[in-house]
Amino acid sequence: MAERARERPPRRRASIRLRITAAAVAIVAVALGLGAATLVWTLERMLQSSVAAQLADELDALAQGIDDGTIQTAALVQRDDDVLVALRSPTGVVVNADAAATLPVPSGGEALTAEADGERHVVVATEAEAGTIVVARSLAPVDEAVRSTTALLAVAVPLALILVATVVWIVVDRALAHVDRMRAQVDEIDATGLDRRIGTTSRGDELDRLAATMNRMLDRVEADARSRQRFVSDASHELRSPLASMRQFAELARAHPEAVRPDELTDVVLQEGERMHGIVEALLLLARLDERAAASGQRQPVDLDDLALAELARVRALGRAADGAAVRAAPVEGDARLLGLACRNLVDNALRHARERIVLGSVVRDGRAMLWVDDDGAGVPAAEREHVFERFVRLDEARARDDGGSGLGLAIVRQVARSHGGDAWVTSAPLGGARFVLELPAAPEPRGA
Repeated sequence: MAERARERPPRRRASIRLRITAAAVAIVAVALGLGAATLVWTLERMLQSSVAAQLADELDALAQGIDDGTIQTAALVQRDDDVLVALRSPTGVVVNADAAATLPVPSGGEALTAEADGERHVVVATEAEAGTIVVARSLAPVDEAVRSTTALLAVAVPLALILVATVVWIVVDRALAHVDRMRAQVDEIDATGLDRRIGTTSRGDELDRLAATMNRMLDRVEADARSRQRFVSDASHELRSPLASMRQFAELARAHPEAVRPDELTDVVLQEGERMHGIVEALLLLARLDERAAASGQRQPVDLDDLALAELARVRALGRAADGAAVRAAPVEGDARLLGLACRNLVDNALRHARERIVLGSVVRDGRAMLWVDDDGAGVPAAEREHVFERFVRLDEARARDDGGSGLGLAIVRQVARSHGGDAWVTSAPLGGARFVLELPAAPEPRGA
């Protein structure tokens, strides 16, 4: 039974056109229905009030005539029109029709509705010297007017709903036609056609803004695809180089054993293998940073100034000149291992390009913690300052290869910074070379500090 339920195809929902049209018709139907009911009710009340007001005027004239003696009881009895009259006195009841004898006597001078002779009547009464005068008039014309109006509305409301449904369907269909066009265009875009874009109408409406948003998304997808393609190509090239070196030495050792000593072959294999290992580790780290998983769940207090001082000690141990006088307290929260790696990559980059010395500094300013590394090298041209943070980019190709650079160090620095909510950039250094800056959100000060 459960397998049958799983095999059952998903229920297909109605189209947007149908749902919008149905919703619009339902809303209009409720509005028209309430309006029609209110109109009929108001019309009936107005007509009844009009009949009651006319009848009250006739009653006043009749009572005045009876009291003045201008209207005799005999004339009252012989009255034959659409008004029922009953005179109730201590001596008896005088009526102009049998149905008048059944009329109730309204209290308080208010008009009421009562059945008489099979029809609805408006009944009013007043006290005169001769007794209580009760008069009534049939509501048949009022009922007929109400029925005619109801019948008219019963035809007009469905016609109005049909008109509304037709107009809404046409308008929605024309609006969604552009969406269908965009959907078809997007559906035709595959990996070989990422340079294609969605056409716009230049009207600046919501559909144009949707098309512009989709085009920006396609721009990002195309840029990402090209970046990945270039990344794969560069990574393949980088890994091919150490493999080629090892293969060449191995073939040379096999062809001419006397020309290659075993320790030379061992050194080449170990060096190139270490280079390959470094490239693979850097690629894996960048992949994790791209997924924003490397820095999540591993946040702890880290002092950028401690990282800078540790790098100063390492550089001096290598016999290179380094200045740390500008290092100030710069607490942040993050992954200590990744931040340490980013700091080391900046220092190694400076060492490769410095002529004589490097300078490290750190500070907290406006809620941002910054660590920078200056060198006295040739610097980075302004046009290349964003380019240097791309993967496998080396402005000095030959020297970077000789020094063991893979072109991934600065890319790792920027990705580490962005995974911690910061960034990295390069500018000119006071020494004349380049200043690489790692900027991160500063750690909040402890309460009560």
